[in-house]
Amino acid sequence: MSPLEQGLIVLAALMLLFATGMPIAFALGTVAVGALVATEGLSAISIIGESFFGGLNSFGLVSIPMFILMGAAVASSPAGKDLYEALDRWLNRVPGGLVLSNLGACSIFAALSGSSPATCAAIGKMGIPEMVGRGYPKSIAAGSIAAGGTLGILIPPSITMIVYGIATETSIGRLFMAGILPGIMLTLLFMGWTLISCRMKGYRFDEMATGFTLAEKLSALPRVLPFLLIVAGILYVLYGGIATPSEAAGVGALLCLVLVVVIYRMWRIGPILSMFRDSIRESIMIMMIIGASELFSYALSSLFITQSMAQWIAGLDVNRWVLMAVVNLFLLAAGFFLPPVAVILMAAPILMPIVLQAGFDPYWFAVVLTINMEIGLITPPVGLNLYVINGIAPDISLQTILKGALPYVLCMVLGIFLLCLFPGLATWLPNLVMGRAL
Repeated sequence: MSPLEQGLIVLAALMLLFATGMPIAFALGTVAVGALVATEGLSAISIIGESFFGGLNSFGLVSIPMFILMGAAVASSPAGKDLYEALDRWLNRVPGGLVLSNLGACSIFAALSGSSPATCAAIGKMGIPEMVGRGYPKSIAAGSIAAGGTLGILIPPSITMIVYGIATETSIGRLFMAGILPGIMLTLLFMGWTLISCRMKGYRFDEMATGFTLAEKLSALPRVLPFLLIVAGILYVLYGGIATPSEAAGVGALLCLVLVVVIYRMWRIGPILSMFRDSIRESIMIMMIIGASELFSYALSSLFITQSMAQWIAGLDVNRWVLMAVVNLFLLAAGFFLPPVAVILMAAPILMPIVLQAGFDPYWFAVVLTINMEIGLITPPVGLNLYVINGIAPDISLQTILKGALPYVLCMVLGIFLLCLFPGLATWLPNLVMGRAL
């Protein structure tokens, strides 16, 4: 049996286990162990533990639970509410200021929390009822928040970018920098489409009649600015080479915890323990996926599936942009069924040699890959953000949320096209600040 035929069997077995609802880490591990035992016998069991823990033997992984804790501290506090109110007050006189405030709050909160579901939940709880109350169509109110929440995996500091950096051995600081301009570009595309869609549906932006005094605008800033300064500080020490991602994440998490306690008077032990419990749960889930994906990658490599697949794709006699289109379709399909972390850990080691051989920049590719993963967050059958929005706004049907979110998928596809036409959107800032990658 050829390696590609074996690869099809492994893929079919993996999809079957996913369809049963088995957790991703256990599905990956089960298929990997089964493939190794079937081809190498029971003696393969002796290397399973070493391969699994070898995938976790990286100091850079320490940054993941720290950034998750930082996001949990922000998400569990009223910081999202304050951020939303501050933007609403400052943008109130702008046509469509409320919807722009929601998308702007999503982009900033995404940077603070690094989590798409947390962004949807925090901003959606306030933004959706407010927009519906002011007459915005329900599909736009829900769809814009679902799409805005996807920015959490692109705008730094991003857990997805950290995982990509570890999986491909690329600079996490440079990856963070590469995500800034594309993140702003997507935010602007989302804002533009939302305003156009509102006009098409007959909404006239009457909220401009309400105004806020300068004192009211300024009063909303003191509780928000400290958190923004923490994010700016993390990016500065990373790009300046002052600290490693793990060190920056640890300090950032500590400062966010201190700010939450001091600013919002969250002295009780219950909420603090809840932050740590949620952070530990999510961190363990990601670590299990990382360890299992390392074991899965080892099994694919042992069966020569990875090498054969790479050779087959690289051997396609097509233009490199056609090759990139095929890669994008693969990532898009994978994102429909799997969360971003799982797709990156499974696909990045296979695709990276192909991408480099075709002459593409690995940091540019990281942004393109991440936008593909964003699309998966608002498209069925997984569409995590859709279910989060439906959970916080049960009066809006899932069909209505999906109808409102799908146009933003086209915005993301447009974003990928713009990145293909202008790769400097992802590479210019890292090269300017950190010099060209060697």
